[in-house]
Amino acid sequence: MDLRTGASAGVNAVHGILLAFPIALFTSAMISDIAYLRTAEMQWTNFSAWLIAGALVFGGVVLAWSLIRLMMAFRSPSRKRRLLYTVVVAIMWVLGLVNAFKHSQDAWSSVGAFGMGLSVICTLLALVAGVLAFSGFVTEEVDR
Repeated sequence: MDLRTGASAGVNAVHGILLAFPIALFTSAMISDIAYLRTAEMQWTNFSAWLIAGALVFGGVVLAWSLIRLMMAFRSPSRKRRLLYTVVVAIMWVLGLVNAFKHSQDAWSSVGAFGMGLSVICTLLALVAGVLAFSGFVTEEVDR
């Protein structure tokens, strides 16, 4: 086993673990928004706000990590694939921030059509980022 191969696999595993948090947290926030729309219990919006905040914390780390890896692969043939992944993660994070601001309002106005739409879009973008990351679409080739 090449030492570089083991190090690269470890880095990708940590990145994957960190990416799993925004996927789970944005999805959970969307589900709690749906629960609020069905029950009108204000605590569901509080859950959503905290879940979105957690997704933004881990999403920020994932975004920073992907930016660093994009800069390191400046002349790599996989540069365009990494750029696509980084753009998806960046859009997910920015829309998640807007969603967090929207969820900081009172309960009914935070989960209206705009707030629910942002939750759905953030969830879809997180899932797309997960597919790009975990499908091997962004991984780099290793010479043996």
